[in-house]
Amino acid sequence: MTLAPRKAIQTEKRAGPRRFVFLLLDKFTMVNFAGAIEPLRIANRAAGEALYTWRLCGEGPEKTCSNGATFRLDIGLDELDREDTILVCGGLDIQRMTTKPVLNWLRREARRGLTIGGLCTGAHSLAKAGLLEGKKATIHWENQDGFAEEFSEVKLTKSVYVMDGNRWTTAGGISSIDLMLKVIAADHGEDLANTVADQMIYSTIRTDQDTQRLSIPTRIGVRHPKLSQVIQMMEGNIEDPMSPADLAEEVGMSTRQLERLFRRYLNRSPKGYYMELRLQKARNLLMQTDMSVINVALACGFASPSHFSKCYRSHYNTTPYRERGSQGIPSLPVARLSI
Repeated sequence: MTLAPRKAIQTEKRAGPRRFVFLLLDKFTMVNFAGAIEPLRIANRAAGEALYTWRLCGEGPEKTCSNGATFRLDIGLDELDREDTILVCGGLDIQRMTTKPVLNWLRREARRGLTIGGLCTGAHSLAKAGLLEGKKATIHWENQDGFAEEFSEVKLTKSVYVMDGNRWTTAGGISSIDLMLKVIAADHGEDLANTVADQMIYSTIRTDQDTQRLSIPTRIGVRHPKLSQVIQMMEGNIEDPMSPADLAEEVGMSTRQLERLFRRYLNRSPKGYYMELRLQKARNLLMQTDMSVINVALACGFASPSHFSKCYRSHYNTTPYRERGSQGIPSLPVARLSI
């Protein structure tokens, strides 16, 4: 399809094009990368001039993303201009993909004062390099449990994106679009940012005050205020689970009424639903951290590894040890975990 010529948008002038350097890690997520680079291309087209340029960098001559597509890199882990902005594109298996050369490069460029951001799980790479200490940050909701355990010095939020000084992070998915629209608006005005959003058929621009997950009623498909309140309390008390009696008391109903509420809307008991939440967090920790199985069990409210293993096997048809082994993550010997 041939695009009709368009009148260039007048923008607030900036001294020369701004360059973004995308650090691609193996198994990076394409949607978050595309969501960051496409707004820059569209901004250039709408303005009728090169407001932004970009380069792809990383270890080796090329990188393959999580969907199998391969990208040729422009540069290696070279020294950049001080005015460049680095965006680390993460995805699957981020612990293993964050290599020592990558960490050393990020630390070196950070010492030189560059703005550095992490897209999707790229926040893990920044935190591992020590670049988020004392900073607010976000990461994809699926990685939040492991991130919080490993990087307690980072002020983790559930926002779509966070810009804390010269450290940026996004939650993954299409959240990079929101971040880049914010950058374009700051660089060249709201009119250009809105034009870019229109071109992308992006009708709702989110801010750093928006959270990444759907509300509890939307997630569970039920709009019942007391049920939502109980689930919120469950999600907030994984390490020290609350009893059904305490949960019921908090929302002003009897334990029997709470049982009926869960059976009616979720077809399971409060204990059963709570157990699923705890096991889901345990699985995240097993696959995303090197925490011992004992510590994972304790972090998810289990008093002993044996009870944890029994519940885990019942739900996932495998043991915590085998789950971790299937991901290539070393586990402590079983003998050391017996108490």
